[in-house]
This record gives sequence, C-alpha cells and structure tokens, in this order.
Amino acid sequence: MSKWTFTKGLHEVGNGVWAYLQPDGSWGWSNAGVIVDGDQSLLVDTLFDLKLTGEMLDDMRRSIPATRQIDVLVNTHADGDHTFGNQLVEGARIITSQGTADEFSIIQPAVWQNIADNAAQFGAAGEFISECFRPFDFSDVVLTPPTETFSGHKEIRVGDKIVELIEVGPAHSLGDTLIHVPADGVVYTGDILFNGGTPIAWYGPVHRWVRACDVLLDLDAEVIVAGHGPIATKDDVRRMKQYLTDITGEARRFYDAGVSWEEAVREINLGAYADWDDAERVAVTLQTLYDDFSVGDQRPVRDKMPYFAVMKAMREKLGKPPVHAHIYGSCDCGKDH
Repeated sequence: MSKWTFTKGLHEVGNGVWAYLQPDGSWGWSNAGVIVDGDQSLLVDTLFDLKLTGEMLDDMRRSIPATRQIDVLVNTHADGDHTFGNQLVEGARIITSQGTADEFSIIQPAVWQNIADNAAQFGAAGEFISECFRPFDFSDVVLTPPTETFSGHKEIRVGDKIVELIEVGPAHSLGDTLIHVPADGVVYTGDILFNGGTPIAWYGPVHRWVRACDVLLDLDAEVIVAGHGPIATKDDVRRMKQYLTDITGEARRFYDAGVSWEEAVREINLGAYADWDDAERVAVTLQTLYDDFSVGDQRPVRDKMPYFAVMKAMREKLGKPPVHAHIYGSCDCGKDH
C-alpha cells in the first residue's frame, strides 16, 4: 500500500522530486510532477485545461523556488489531459518522443470543446464526451507542440540529477514515455499505468503495453507516479499487467470463435474487473486487440469519437453512475471521494 494519501496537489516523493495528484483519477483527472535540483527544474506533463494547469504551476511556485521558471517540460504522451496546459510553460524546452510528436496535432482542443458544447448534435457519442469532459474548459487552449524529440532513450540533466526518458510506445498511445529518476527511485509513467482505474488502449499493440509493464517492473524505482490515480507500487503495475493479459485472452477467445468486435463488447464478462472505475474502456481495448490479431503492425487509423457511444452503452449496462457524478451531486456509488 502506498504511504502517500491521494489528495489534490503536491506530494514530495524524493529529494527534489514531486508528484502533483488529481483525484479521483477518472476521465481527464491526470497526474503530473516536477523534478528539481539547485535552480533547475523539469516539469512532467501539464493538465487538461488552463485553469487546472495554472493552479498547479502557482502551487509549485509557492512551494518550490526552482519552478518559478520551468527549464524543461516533458510530455509523456499526446493526450490532452497531459498536454493542453503546455502554453502556460513559457520559455521551456518541450521534449517528447517522436511518436508523441507525430500524434500531437491529432488531438485538437477546439474539436473536443465543440462536441462538449453541442453534444446533442453528435448523438450518444457526443453525450458521453460531454459527460466525460464537463469539468474542463478547452476554449482558450492553444495546442503547444514539442520543440525537441527523441526516439528510444534519452538522458537529461536537471542540475546534477540524471533523468532518463524511456520510450515504450506505441502502447496506450503512439509515443508513450516513462520518466525515471534513478537517484531517487522514482518513475513517472504517464498513461502506461492507470492506478485504480481501467486502462484504455487507444493505439496498441497491447502486447507492447504488457512489455512496457515489464520495463517498469525492471526499473530500480519503488515510487511510481501513475498517469491517473494514487501513487503506486510495483504491485499496482503487476495488477494492471494482469488485467491486460486477461483481457487479451478473452479477446482472443472471441476472435478465434469468429465473434465480431461489437458482439464481443456485448458478451464479455469482466468478472472482478467490472468493479474497476471506468470499466467501459474495455470496449476500445477489445477493438485494438482485434486489430492486433488481424493486421499486426499495419495499424488502421480509427476515429475515436464512435467509441464514446459504445462506451456509454457499456457503462449503462454495467450500472455505473455518470462520469464525475460525485462532483455534480448524483453519485450513489458508496465511495468516499
């Protein structure tokens, strides 16, 4: 069990190493972090909108003098809940993997804002997108891409502290990157780890995500800052790896029996995983696994929007409350949020 409480804000997890956590870790509530040594700083990810990112940066500047001017920003991947605040980190070098850079412009804040504002025009998919994104405001977000890229592995110095960037994508996204601070035994995972919630394989192949879990487990790091959820341990990594392995097995069984993806989504029995937060995300992962089995490395480019209609139907079938219901006063899930 983690010794850190899952509360919003800064948590020091090493010598000059902090996590910035956002409960409850569901859709859009991502984590970030900062690494400092002397007067130098490296920010790990920004948040989903300018208000949240501004609050985080203000909190850091009040508590950590070296963050008054961020030197380097590393985005773990291109999803908006890890990048949409980039414009507020003025003057910083912005570093990502090449895969993340390739995916960056696909994620357009104005598109999500339009759907959220006009949900009825987009049917069930629009309704669920609006539900997932209603706490966030993308209207003033200016997509701010990386200024530098790398592939494979890169080392950065923050003062005298070595920080390793380890590309493990494509997996969750096209260019997932782990950020490892060896001297402090800390690693930031981005969305390679969802702690306490259901992972979603937007890109795949899923076997690469399983391999990324093994990379995490092999690192000399006992403090693991997940992309979503509480600060984790290696047991949490093993738990998510088992989920990915089990869902792969279920998908393979359906695929080999000639069951369509749509029918697999309707028929799959999630067992204990049905109790995980955002369990409906398995629908996307099943489609990605079907692509893994049928086309291998020649990945089709799929529009994300239709998946939201499928996930909405699955969430309702599972009897889950609306996303972010605890914020809007309609949650009867029994959890202490």
